[in-house]
Amino acid sequence: MQPGSLPSGDVLADRRAAYAKMAADDGAFAEAAELMEQALELTPLWRAGWFQLGEYREKAGDVEKAVAAYRQVLAMAGDDIFGAGLKLALLGAEAAPANPESRYAESLFDDYADRFEKSLTEKLGYDLPQKLAAAIQAHAGAETRFARAVDLGCGTGLAGPYVHPFVDHLEGFDISANMLAKAVEKGVYDHLARADLSKPAPESGLFSAEHLPHRADLVLAADVMMYLGDLESPVALAAELLKAGGTFAFSVEAADKGYVLQPSMRYAHSQAHVAALFARHGFAERGFERVTLRMDAGKPVYGFIFIAVKC
Repeated sequence: MQPGSLPSGDVLADRRAAYAKMAADDGAFAEAAELMEQALELTPLWRAGWFQLGEYREKAGDVEKAVAAYRQVLAMAGDDIFGAGLKLALLGAEAAPANPESRYAESLFDDYADRFEKSLTEKLGYDLPQKLAAAIQAHAGAETRFARAVDLGCGTGLAGPYVHPFVDHLEGFDISANMLAKAVEKGVYDHLARADLSKPAPESGLFSAEHLPHRADLVLAADVMMYLGDLESPVALAAELLKAGGTFAFSVEAADKGYVLQPSMRYAHSQAHVAALFARHGFAERGFERVTLRMDAGKPVYGFIFIAVKC
């Protein structure tokens, strides 16, 4: 969710916020913070405004006051849809959460859905779905077909067209309804539904009377794990979805050890963290590859592709 896209409901406060954005666009973050403070004097219960104030103060180098603004966001009623808790962790004011609140990811991608694909493919050089599909086929063999595949965190369905040619039945799940609406347009998914990968199996949305455990030959997750910290839940869900001998293929952003919250507000994961989860949930690693996931500010973002088999 972009805080700046949520008006306060007060014309004068919104005008002050617009001036603040203009100042920030010019790099005058201290001035932008002052203007947002004026806006919040008029609308002190404006959560999006407090989060925006925190960002301006942070960019102005006033960490102590930025922390105070982010704490104000969390003190107000409602879910942490802006990720104020993540901001506090990055500023060293709180421990990094094992996983962000589900509503943060949901609101982030509901807001991002209309420009998601253009941003990734045209601006960030994103080709991970192709790389993941190629890794699956390299492991399984070019002639192999999968009877049923489940695309976890399918988003707008970018991976669907690349795996559909070697899959008989393709399911897609995502936390964002707006992203799922875009995935429908691809015309390659046999079933699309909302699911939360941070929840245990009964609460995840992945299972029903028609969609039973251990139904899949292939589970994939392209560019999803970086929005979760501890990968215990999604790996456990993959184990619950897969038949014995089924393939689990996914990507992570690369970390040297454990899992780490990054300034991008995404998480990076190490090979050791993933290997420990494989051992705990009955997977045998069959493939590991270091890849460039995308570009960010002109620099490559490195990650790992894992291929594992359910024992």
